[in-house]
Amino acid sequence: MSHRPVFRTRALAVLAVGALLTALGACSTSEGSGGATAEERCPADAASLVPTEGALFGVNLDWGTETLAELSGALGRTPAVAVVFSELPLTAENRTNLVLAAEQARGENSSLLLTLEPRAGLAAVTPAVAEDLAVLLHEISATGVPVTVRYAHEMNGSWYAWGQQPTAYVASFRLLAAALDEGAPGTTMMWAPNYGGGYPFAGGEFETTRTDLPFRILDTDDDGILSMADDPYAPYYPGDDVVDWVGMSLYHWGSVHPWGENEIAEPTKFAQQLIGEYDGLGGDDRALPDFYGQYAERAGKPLAIPETAAFVTADAPADLALDIKRSWWTQVLSAETAARFPALAMINWFEWNKFEVEVGGDVDWTIARDDATLSAFTRELPTWLRFAPEADPCAAPAS
Repeated sequence: MSHRPVFRTRALAVLAVGALLTALGACSTSEGSGGATAEERCPADAASLVPTEGALFGVNLDWGTETLAELSGALGRTPAVAVVFSELPLTAENRTNLVLAAEQARGENSSLLLTLEPRAGLAAVTPAVAEDLAVLLHEISATGVPVTVRYAHEMNGSWYAWGQQPTAYVASFRLLAAALDEGAPGTTMMWAPNYGGGYPFAGGEFETTRTDLPFRILDTDDDGILSMADDPYAPYYPGDDVVDWVGMSLYHWGSVHPWGENEIAEPTKFAQQLIGEYDGLGGDDRALPDFYGQYAERAGKPLAIPETAAFVTADAPADLALDIKRSWWTQVLSAETAARFPALAMINWFEWNKFEVEVGGDVDWTIARDDATLSAFTRELPTWLRFAPEADPCAAPAS
């Protein structure tokens, strides 16, 4: 999913990027701090985010309608991760928005999952663009805000300008990873395709055809056609040496395509989709690889579900909406999920009410906009989820 971030804050003044460290509340030399500077005391290392057990809980926040502090207040706890979207190359607006997002995350002791969208195409992400981004992310990390970069997500889909271009995508991912490793070493990189059910997603604007150069790479079974018999993940994998996290966008869109019906999720759907064993109301997806086994277990990477929620039309009856959302979160956040997938280390709920072109209408993906849903969700949050720490990681040490 693509989102144009607009930020609402209690302060109306626009923050200047040139004043980044001040705007983010960077640690400053103070009495009792031993003369330590922000760079010496506060640089965040996103690699340290991976919990030894359990999973970080985060949100894809609709920054235009509520602040991170407001959502934290509603949940009664602060998400460990806040997802923000940005174009790359960065525009002036993107820079301001990232500063504002980092300021909010800094105030709540949260981390950022920065989803970068090269909307002008992968070729627009040049070494100079990558180095420019690294400078900004290094400044943000120096204030104590860990940043994980999810670059060109859902690249196996046909709906983005960077989609279904495996060679160019891998090269671009590696270029950005190298620039951040050099210029913003506290950041980490996440590779996150879309769930492969329905691959190769025919009909999208950027669908690969037999006349396109990537076809032979994507035709992994070499039968002359692209289908779900072809691997929807492996051609796009940038390599173990540059991937810190693996992730997958995994929603309950309903049961039967074309989407649009309000339907309870099948009880084992989430787990079966993660391991390529789903065969249910939505069809037989057992041709898909075992994503968890291949990229979390065998590659030894922490697994994120950077976007997840359950499809509910905005006009659905409240009791049905709650039943559908609960049917999804109870399995995503179940004890069985935690036990079966120990590498699962991050789960981010998609907290948006937005128009979806796939159904031509508004979809309410949220859990915090309705009192009954919010109450049920917070009451059922499991103890194995990890939230933001209460202590300020950038606070001056005691004298």
